[in-house]
Amino acid sequence: MSVRNRREFLLAGGAAAAVTAASMSAKSYAAIPGANDRVRTAVIGCGDRMKQSLIPAFAENCKDTNFEMVAVSDIWNKRREEGAGYIKKVTGFTVDPVRNNDELYSRKDVDAVLIATADFQHARHGIEAVNAGRDAYVEKPTAHLMEDARNFRAAVHKTGKIVQVGTQRRSTPAYMRAAEYIKSGQFGDIVMVEMCWNVNQPGRWRRPDVVPLLKEEDTDWNRYCLGVIKDKFDARKYLEFRLFWPYSSGIPDQWLVHQIDTVHWFTGLPHPRSVVANGGTYLWKDGRTNWDTMTAVFDYGPLDDLTKGFQVQYTSRFTNSAGDVKELYYSNAGMIDMDKQTVTPTGGLTKRFADEMHMQPNLLQPLSLGASAAASHEANTGRDPQTGANMRNWMECVRSRKTPNASIEAGYSHSIALCMNVAAIRTGQKVTFDEKTQQVMAGGKVYA
Repeated sequence: MSVRNRREFLLAGGAAAAVTAASMSAKSYAAIPGANDRVRTAVIGCGDRMKQSLIPAFAENCKDTNFEMVAVSDIWNKRREEGAGYIKKVTGFTVDPVRNNDELYSRKDVDAVLIATADFQHARHGIEAVNAGRDAYVEKPTAHLMEDARNFRAAVHKTGKIVQVGTQRRSTPAYMRAAEYIKSGQFGDIVMVEMCWNVNQPGRWRRPDVVPLLKEEDTDWNRYCLGVIKDKFDARKYLEFRLFWPYSSGIPDQWLVHQIDTVHWFTGLPHPRSVVANGGTYLWKDGRTNWDTMTAVFDYGPLDDLTKGFQVQYTSRFTNSAGDVKELYYSNAGMIDMDKQTVTPTGGLTKRFADEMHMQPNLLQPLSLGASAAASHEANTGRDPQTGANMRNWMECVRSRKTPNASIEAGYSHSIALCMNVAAIRTGQKVTFDEKTQQVMAGGKVYA
């Protein structure tokens, strides 16, 4: 299905897909202590993702969950002021523009926050939020540095705050059904996973019309860098951060985490055993430091080599969109195609080859996982029903204090795979993970 057709399909079926299996009625809320109190919510980082996806998702669900918007925090005055106007237009709430998070958390009228800042900031802003006593919806990736991932996870556990990670497949009905099907044993052991995310967009993650508008005096560059980056002011690295390390790793930060997260969810495995990766900037030589093409292989399975495991082959490119976005799970008996949302006997063990070894054929029965809940691949280009469902689940969990679908543990697991991938990219070595120390290892040494 083409990107355009997928968008049209999603919009047509959005109303149905946005209602999750776990959605709670108004009566359910009334039974919860404090359910009639509004949850006062603030926006942190009012860029494209926040405006195009998270704020509309919030608006769709805030009325019957009794949430409201009260403030927007952004260190760039332009986004801060425009964000307040946008929130008013979309949600109907009049909010206060706030210069930074110190000012935001000094307020007494903020119970929860939506965070969609630069990739390298997510974990640190999440830690800041929960330590300030606020629940948080935090965009992915959770972290591309293991220290940040460990610290964020520890802070969530210590404070008991409700944190939802922006890996919205976790709240998508078709993926929920696939997880149940695999865990039931009907699919059999996974023997291979093939994933790709391909576009042909020289402008993906570029902001040529906006970069000239950003002046150093209109923002707070030192606060943007959070003390972890020591660069001079650069408007491109501020607004096109996905193209530049260490602000982002690009493909792994943005796309890999969505897809590798399903591997952890479907299998219960917390991270790969090893990762190797290769690639480069082959076509779009526009000053970016993150690759426009990448291939990585993730090895999964128990730590000993005598038991079963599998590989995940992951490819992604900006330079040709053939193949689009795919997630294919294989067993000896067939295949799950998450793009088509089908289970089929494709590639399973047929009678002809089973007979050669005096075995029984092994073929899956065809099954639909539900076409009404197709996954959105329109990251950063528009809202989608899955983000609405993930937002709804977070709101419900803020009320019930239950663990949300995309919990901090899910975010921690995808961070491990992400950090291993980054280490493989940057060292060219086979990368492993030390379970005891929770450290990424490259060439036998800790990769920071």
